[in-house]
Amino acid sequence: MNLIPLIDKLSVENNLPREELKLLLGNMTTEEEAYLFATARTTAQAVYGRNVFLRGIVEFSNYCRNDCRYCGIRASNANAERYRLSIEQILESCRRAQELGFMTVVLQSGEDLSYSDDDISDIVSEIKRRWPTCAVTLSIGEKTRESYQKYYDAGADRYLLRHETSNPLHYAYLHPSGMSVRNRQRCLEDLKDIGFQVGCGMMVGSPMQTTENILEDLLFMKDFQPHMAGIGPFIPHSGTPFAEESPGSVQLTLHLLSIIRLMLPNVLLPATTALGTSDPMGREKGILAGANVIMPNVSPVFAKKKYILYDGKICTDEDASYCNRCLEMRMKRIGYSISRSRGDYKTLDDFQSVSHIDKT
Repeated sequence: MNLIPLIDKLSVENNLPREELKLLLGNMTTEEEAYLFATARTTAQAVYGRNVFLRGIVEFSNYCRNDCRYCGIRASNANAERYRLSIEQILESCRRAQELGFMTVVLQSGEDLSYSDDDISDIVSEIKRRWPTCAVTLSIGEKTRESYQKYYDAGADRYLLRHETSNPLHYAYLHPSGMSVRNRQRCLEDLKDIGFQVGCGMMVGSPMQTTENILEDLLFMKDFQPHMAGIGPFIPHSGTPFAEESPGSVQLTLHLLSIIRLMLPNVLLPATTALGTSDPMGREKGILAGANVIMPNVSPVFAKKKYILYDGKICTDEDASYCNRCLEMRMKRIGYSISRSRGDYKTLDDFQSVSHIDKT
């Protein structure tokens, strides 16, 4: 079957019936794949131009109360070298990000209960006091609605919380007892209702994932309408029960980036570090498949080496200034520019229709 008409239909209607969407997850010819990538790429450009937005990640703690079976900083991994950044170290990392021109910082950690809601709120409000134009994103896991409200009131703009999988059985296979799809989705709903720009997302090729699971995830994202969507390939970690599992497919990840771009034309879509770890040109390929965000690490180097969610993570030995220059050159080589703006989500009112785009 020729898939090009389905790609055109998706680009115009931003939706497909489940069975037609499933066809796009099957085998593609080289021509169909190139057409999918080009369609997604020009859709992204119609909304955001040839801009790539940077998010400076500050990984401030690798302690976690959870024991997710795929994660290198899971609670039971006795070989993980644990650390916590002081408030001064967090603020210094944010200062460094500002110095390098990053207009968004992402405060990311395991679910570390040693930081109270007041601690997180104080850190957010101090960042906003020092750098009022900087966007602050949090990625610190499942919390109560009351906690999320405190962070928002303190000035946090965005929140990243991958849903990982929409299927309850698959979710239970990846996570410890006590965690549930329903609670994860409740968190996402609360965050959006409060007013955050919200990011969800999934791992591609996680153990026991099926095509039906992926379809469920795509349909969940279409219904939820996230402002951001983090899609990266599963990479095993030697200190987890999934150490011997096969990594996720780079090619399927790229196809999904394109499909999500066409389903959600104005979504902010990262070419993830996991994609760059899986393929030396992964981030470039991700941008050319419709992504428009890259998330360099601005943590102290000692912390980068310890915040290891999966084996082989790239750029753990590099200073943030080197990463910044490197990314600028790499994006320039594929015809894109690093944007020094906050890179906020654009609503449908912010851009013209992206239907019938020239895909040359």
